[in-house]
Amino acid sequence: MNRFIPLIALVALGLAGCGGGGGGSEPPPPPPPPPALSKAQAFQFLNQTTFGALEAEAERVIAMRQEAWIDDQMIKPVSLHLPHVQAVGLTQAGMDFQLQKDRVDIWFRNSLNAEDQLRQRVAFALSEIMVVSQLGALNNAPFALADFYDVLVRNAFGNYRDLIEEVTLHPAMGVYLSMLGNEKPNVALNIRPDENYARELMQLFSIGLIELNNDGTAKLDSLGNTIPTYDQASIEAFAHVYTGWTWAGSPNFQQARGTRQNQIVAMELWEDFHDAGAKTLLGGVTLPPGQGGVKDLSDALDNVFNHPNVGPFIAIRLIHRLVTSNPSPAYIARVASVFNNNGSGVRGDLGAVVKAILLDSEARSPTPSEQSGKIKEPLLRLTQLWRAYNATSNSGGYPFDFAYFIFGQGSLQATSVFNFFSPFYAPPGEIQDGGLVAPELEIATEYLNTFVTNFMFGQIFGLNSTNPDLQDDDVFIDFESEMAIAADIDTLIDSVANKLLGGNISMTLRNEIAGMLTLVPETDTAVRAAEVIYFIVTSPEFAYQR
Repeated sequence: MNRFIPLIALVALGLAGCGGGGGGSEPPPPPPPPPALSKAQAFQFLNQTTFGALEAEAERVIAMRQEAWIDDQMIKPVSLHLPHVQAVGLTQAGMDFQLQKDRVDIWFRNSLNAEDQLRQRVAFALSEIMVVSQLGALNNAPFALADFYDVLVRNAFGNYRDLIEEVTLHPAMGVYLSMLGNEKPNVALNIRPDENYARELMQLFSIGLIELNNDGTAKLDSLGNTIPTYDQASIEAFAHVYTGWTWAGSPNFQQARGTRQNQIVAMELWEDFHDAGAKTLLGGVTLPPGQGGVKDLSDALDNVFNHPNVGPFIAIRLIHRLVTSNPSPAYIARVASVFNNNGSGVRGDLGAVVKAILLDSEARSPTPSEQSGKIKEPLLRLTQLWRAYNATSNSGGYPFDFAYFIFGQGSLQATSVFNFFSPFYAPPGEIQDGGLVAPELEIATEYLNTFVTNFMFGQIFGLNSTNPDLQDDDVFIDFESEMAIAADIDTLIDSVANKLLGGNISMTLRNEIAGMLTLVPETDTAVRAAEVIYFIVTSPEFAYQR
């Protein structure tokens, strides 16, 4: 029994220290710190949030943790496009369409080098949802396109309701989807309102074609059929709302013309050309007659914004662009719920939505499943390579305005309002049979895959810092640090894999590269370094975003 005396004494001392047992207890120990992030996890996160993970930034994420990194990104100064295009336009003679190359140049500069990487990446995602394009009527409007992209950049963490109003009234969208110059009906002149923007705002920018549950699954009627979100009458009613708007500062409505000045100013209303009649919108909401075009527009956008589809619709589109092509219904529901209410009663808070997408357990899972992750967009494979190897040019610019010919993508260079690829695309075979989608594979044609592979070859083997014949505008990469270790095969592979894959390289790929390197003399250090980089950037492992 004596062996229990020390325990009893300790218990008694503990009670005495607590005032005899009636005054409380020792505070619970703090929770253990979360496990440290691995480099692979940091790379996974950065490839979702930037234009390409960097080793130094991965160390920052590991030190700060993901949420603090996001918070820091959201307060970074905003990097814009229009000031650069305007500055170049003041010094260069010629037609305005020639400034499109400068607009794309500043897109690459910001995407590769700007500190507000998360904002730039989200803006790029939004540009693939609310599409306008240089390829068409806007080819001679680089200022409008640069300013439109800046609207997306400024609103990337703002409120979706504010964003759709700025998008609706922007001349770039007005020209692209023909709302600019849209007139009220005039039977005598055979004029009826243009329905283009009315349809696309609903179908592509906000609610989609069918009613959705909050988890993104389709609502069904009593017969098991999907339920349309709108009908032709709804399209016509919204088309009547969007009448009477044209270029700001014009002397009259019908002869309004775009200038360098008014293509970056919100469109202006001419009440005489606006349909003042009543209009029945979504859910049977009716706008009263005679309340004016500004009020009609505001009420109509409120009507769309408050539709229950918007939360899951935007959740799916942004998850697709940032994290995974096949999110679970539970993931979609969690993000849509944040869209519906950010925790403070605010609907449409895109900053909260982005954070919810990136911090969700499905985005942060260290173990990939068969349907997690996504194919990297071709343009993002290029920007990741360029960021990892400090791509630059002697002129300091990135004159790559023809990117869409090679990669099927370029800044505001989609071939249609439906973006570079459909969010519903599923290639025939295993993916389609499994009920999954892989949107990016819609442009992975034999033609484009060959172009991308050949471009990567020319970039890595020709346009690098060892080339003595580089021209001023040649964008080149620098792999001299790899050349210094090229004699050691394992060290060389590790170095490149760390920069491009976060160290997460399969033994199959490693062995293939190692076998190839045995055929290259140790003295050919540039060739050895280039071969490893080329093998990795053209591999499925690099094309897959975990």
